Amino acid sequence: MTDENSRALYDRALSVMPGGVNSAVRAAIEPYPFFVQKGDGGHVIDADGNRYIDWVMGLGPLLLGHSLPEQVQAAIQKQASAGPMYGTPTEIEVDLAEFVVRHVPSVEKIRFVNSGTEATVSAVRLARGYTGRNKIVVMQGGYHGAQESTLVEGDAENPAPSSAGVPQSFAEHTLPVPFNDEAAVREVFDEHGDDIAAVLTEPILANYGIVHPEDGYHEFLREITAEHGSLLIFDEVITGFRVGGLGCAQSELGVTPDLTTFGKIIGGGFPVGAIGGRAEIIESFAPSGPVFQAGTFSGHPVTMAAGLETLQFAAENDVYDHVNDLGEQLRSGLTDIVADQAPSYTVTGTDSMFKVIFTRDGPGPDSLEEQCKTGCRQNPTCPRYDYCPKNSADVKNAETERWRRIFWGKMKAQDVFLSQNQFECQFVSYNHTEADVETTLEAYKNAL
Repeated sequence: MTDENSRALYDRALSVMPGGVNSAVRAAIEPYPFFVQKGDGGHVIDADGNRYIDWVMGLGPLLLGHSLPEQVQAAIQKQASAGPMYGTPTEIEVDLAEFVVRHVPSVEKIRFVNSGTEATVSAVRLARGYTGRNKIVVMQGGYHGAQESTLVEGDAENPAPSSAGVPQSFAEHTLPVPFNDEAAVREVFDEHGDDIAAVLTEPILANYGIVHPEDGYHEFLREITAEHGSLLIFDEVITGFRVGGLGCAQSELGVTPDLTTFGKIIGGGFPVGAIGGRAEIIESFAPSGPVFQAGTFSGHPVTMAAGLETLQFAAENDVYDHVNDLGEQLRSGLTDIVADQAPSYTVTGTDSMFKVIFTRDGPGPDSLEEQCKTGCRQNPTCPRYDYCPKNSADVKNAETERWRRIFWGKMKAQDVFLSQNQFECQFVSYNHTEADVETTLEAYKNAL
């Protein structure tokens, strides 16, 4: 396997882009990332002609894979040929809005934007504008885009910026608590309840190794926010239209938030974000309300066409059955492999998401016979319950450097492309096959 072209491209990139990349996670691969030339079905081909099974899928947007069905591709090309954009509304954005409103429980109205980050930025501003309050409760380790209100670390007593360039005065309005910790949430509401605009959380921590909520946790968040007049915001940028099908993770969990943020799949592989929720809240956005939000490329017609056709194709075909079945096969196979070769590790994921977290706390249970078979579900009767990750700190304490520096490279050497670090999800697409699953499981056996 040669990488001369990728190495040369990276050398050029370092001269003109910080770190040689346009998103920091892409530089996690050492000594340098491979450069992709094209996608093909469930695979990518790099600049040196090497072909990999792709479980990254653009970090989540590509539900259908790289080779789009004919009707999806035709709709995108038709819209692009009509002109790139206009600065005025189009019918296709209304069509996509109606589709989302029809299928997602929390969404009565929706505002389209251009990225998941822009969606969460706007949702936080909307929550503050609607409630007249300042503080936002977030989950430690949860990622809600590159925005000042959530680039915060520490705890609720001592929040601090997690990035240079974020003023401490911003961080003071963000209250980080551990995921799955009801007591910590009660404590911040006891102290700050009158000034908490919203609790912002992913339904499943999907950017930190995939951590499921414990039974009743989101129901608790729904109750305590309602009790204090705060909003509950689900960040479904990753889980939206992947977990729980067209109803998203909230429909699978049975908890309806006040606001939901979207990205990735809702744009069919093109830049996109969205904020949906109760009509009376969304109406607070300008021009109908006092919360300013606008964007030149918002509701971009090519993106709207890609998103609508992707979701319609998923609705009319066996997309979710296919990707979820393959996801279950992967997690089931990985559970068996890990039990045999690395019993302290944890298999996580649901539907078409999967990951192996290199957990290392304690010796583990004496027997794994009754463990969760297709990914950790925080089941108290599972023998691994006391050892599986409950929050971001548990994932951070895993063997993250071994995953990145040793394991990732072993998988790449077997032509399997996994996400660039221990924390990012891996995704199944409609283009993946059972043969891809079998090849990948064999690679895990060799790499572990």
